[in-house]
Amino acid sequence: MTFDNPSDELEPIFSAIITPNRSLPHLGFLLVMGLVTFVSFAAGMVFLLAGAWPIFGFFGLDVLLLYWAFRINYRSACAYEQVVVTPTKLRVRKVTSRGFAREWVLNPLWVQLEKETIEEFGIQRLFLVSRGKTLTIASFLGPAEKQGFAEALNQALWKAKRGITQTPFS
Repeated sequence: MTFDNPSDELEPIFSAIITPNRSLPHLGFLLVMGLVTFVSFAAGMVFLLAGAWPIFGFFGLDVLLLYWAFRINYRSACAYEQVVVTPTKLRVRKVTSRGFAREWVLNPLWVQLEKETIEEFGIQRLFLVSRGKTLTIASFLGPAEKQGFAEALNQALWKAKRGITQTPFS
């Protein structure tokens, strides 16, 4: 015989998946790589025709290194953070670009959201603080995005602390 925990079935008050921003789409990547390849090949041909043939290989190496750097950058875009607030739980799940996941489940009644702010730049870091321990969240976001995320999360935590106000017949 199993007993279902009704708190696990509560509808989320707040749910967000935070991913790193990648400003260059795939088509832009192809255009940049095509342009760099063309310029490197043309410059390499100038040196090749001038008799400095080893330099031609270095231009090709530059293209390969740039491609490798872009591939690493795009692979890191697979990382994400998931934050879900229900009336009884605050669940934070962080997944790295390699697929390793860590998860924290906190009681929203004990959690406070703290900010590290620099006046000229805005919010730099967001922390969840519970019973003396801190957890950094929303590290992928910029200062303006962190401000909006902090406001929405604070409102969700306030609703969770207020308690379940929904009636079963509404």
